[in-house]
Amino acid sequence: LLPEIVIDVMGTGVRLQVAALNGPSHAEEVLQKLPTSIVAASYDPAIMLKIHDLFSTPYFRVYPNSDINGVCFGGAMKNPIAIACGIADGLGFGDNTKAALMTRGLHEMGKLSATKGAKLETLYGLSGLGDLCVTCLSKHSRNSKFGRLIGQGLSIEKAQQEVGMVVEGVYTCLSAIQLAEQANIEIPITEAVYSILYKKMNPKDAVKQLLQRSIKEEHL
Repeated sequence: LLPEIVIDVMGTGVRLQVAALNGPSHAEEVLQKLPTSIVAASYDPAIMLKIHDLFSTPYFRVYPNSDINGVCFGGAMKNPIAIACGIADGLGFGDNTKAALMTRGLHEMGKLSATKGAKLETLYGLSGLGDLCVTCLSKHSRNSKFGRLIGQGLSIEKAQQEVGMVVEGVYTCLSAIQLAEQANIEIPITEAVYSILYKKMNPKDAVKQLLQRSIKEEHL
């Protein structure tokens, strides 16, 4: 169904048909045919438009976006932020805390995605802000539920067992930290999640560290 393109994978010239679908689209709601909007991205405009035509329905809107790096970054990087929001819920914090984490988390996503040539405006769209909102706020979110269990005192292993599915943010968090270190970029919320998951830091101590950071003028 899709036209072929050539992506030179490590000099092999392997023929691939590559596209990415991303955005706020929990399967539970898509199956109910509830109104949903997502983004389709590809290295090749023809594939991007073909994906748009194949998946678009009266209740499932697919917006083409040529920035595949940004689309994929948004889909990956929102997960550690969702874990942070879940941890905040587990600690008994309120909506103010979650709103702050989401806003500053979006800033971290934008800074990190720029290191791979992604467009900042993509992170403000469905695959960035949209996916961030649904993953941080939805009852269907695996990453948010996992974080909430961590905040309530469960171990990483027990929290993963309780969720019963893959919690992508656990692995994305590690990759994000590695990329941030290479680029010398500060991503304090993601770093706090990393410290909790990989350094066994007490979530309350991680929150205390975040609140004690020096305050700079807000730039988004």
